[in-house]
Amino acid sequence: MGTRHVRLDEDVYERIKSQKRNDETFSEAIDRLTGEYTLLDFAAEFADEGAERWEAERDLIEATEDEEGSVERLLHDE
Repeated sequence: MGTRHVRLDEDVYERIKSQKRNDETFSEAIDRLTGEYTLLDFAAEFADEGAERWEAERDLIEATEDEEGSVERLLHDE
């Protein structure tokens, strides 16, 4: 497989760099970030981040529930 040189704006480069895992190349990071997000990706991220992050996410969702029901209800109404 060949290679290509790509010019990135500094802010784009920094966003990719911040999401890049220690064990992957920039090419692998871009592929992961632009590919479809799978359940395996979620599981790997959960394992990397730990339960503390996901508890904070859950708390944020619960804090944004509307007065008549939950976010889940809003999603099912679409």
